[in-house]
Amino acid sequence: MDEENKTNEEVEKNENVNENTNEEVKQEENEVKQENVSSNEEEMNELNDRYKRLFAEFENYKKRTQKESLTKRAEITADVVSSILPVVDNLEKAVEVKMENTAYQDGIKLILKQLYDVLNKFGMEEIPTIGQQFDPELHEAVQHIDDPEKGSNEIVQEYRKGYRIGTKVVRHAMVVVAN
Repeated sequence: MDEENKTNEEVEKNENVNENTNEEVKQEENEVKQENVSSNEEEMNELNDRYKRLFAEFENYKKRTQKESLTKRAEITADVVSSILPVVDNLEKAVEVKMENTAYQDGIKLILKQLYDVLNKFGMEEIPTIGQQFDPELHEAVQHIDDPEKGSNEIVQEYRKGYRIGTKVVRHAMVVVAN
């Protein structure tokens, strides 16, 4: 029986050792899992941060290219309009000429109106002149006169119409400025 007790004691010791070992193994496994979870969280945070930066960079790129596209379109439109303006000037002069054939003159007026309508669709506006204050950003002074009835830097005559598209001046107005 002594031998049996010894064997039972050894089995119990082994079971205790196994239980301790199992607990240690479980504890080690938990520590490893926690380390893995921690490193996965760090990696996920890093990837999330990279994603946010990349997304913000892409949004900035879209805004920048859209702005560049609008700017380029405005430049091209201004170039086309400025190349058509001499035709507009000539049609305006033709309308001012008195003719015996009013049908011919009415036809020119219609063509001029159609041309204005097309240019207005592109945002072209005439720059106001007579009675306005001289603005070097909008007007080109070709003559100065003294007139006591007019205010300082007041535009009194227009030689050539000026046009703009939005805030961009396509052609400065040629004007006569008083005082």
